[in-house]
Amino acid sequence: MLEDLKRRVYEANLLLPKYNLVTFTWGNVSEIDREAGIFAIKPSGVDYDKLTPEDMVLVDLKGNKVEGKYNPSSDTATHVELYKAFTKIGGIVHTHSSWATSWAQSGRNVPCYGTTHADYFYGEIPCARCLRGTEFNEYEKNTGLLIIDMFKERDYEAVPAVLCKHHGPFTWGKDGNEAVHNAVVLEEISKMAFRCEEIAPQISKAPQELQDKHYFRKHGANAYYGQKKCSENIK
Repeated sequence: MLEDLKRRVYEANLLLPKYNLVTFTWGNVSEIDREAGIFAIKPSGVDYDKLTPEDMVLVDLKGNKVEGKYNPSSDTATHVELYKAFTKIGGIVHTHSSWATSWAQSGRNVPCYGTTHADYFYGEIPCARCLRGTEFNEYEKNTGLLIIDMFKERDYEAVPAVLCKHHGPFTWGKDGNEAVHNAVVLEEISKMAFRCEEIAPQISKAPQELQDKHYFRKHGANAYYGQKKCSENIK
């Protein structure tokens, strides 16, 4: 069932160790088939070098396992809530990558100090508060709901990433591969931001005009970065 989806998610998960975003089994990728209302996700606690496409677990948007010999990732309920609320996304990544997680554990947003950040994210990367009290009773679900609440006044497509205080980062995209791409970029800009503050403690965020220029030349109706599709060049 949904063999192509499972294969894509398997391949996307293997990108996490390739780009040094995970240690041991500290992360997961999922991707959803919107028409079927089912997503594939990495099984919980299985080493990346032992994974096969058949090991990917299929889950519906009620959090029920549809297919798979393993239990799905322990973060599955977070993925469920994000897919339900962020209807334009197709893939989600969670890691404990060291630089982004350092900002998350510090409870700080990642400021936009330069154009590398602005090329991918429109503004700072927000850090959600830590869960409290009875919220821990449904930890993974409430983590998702807390992230959703953070984006009530933010554009989740323009800022496809969030940090969870004392925990780590989540990223998303149109599919699993794009979500991984955003996770790689998040890790790099988190490292750059830390170094900027070490080198120049009084540093200010990049001018808004510069942020706008770099973000909108790659995103939106007037974007001009990269190459047009071949069909658009044929007259």
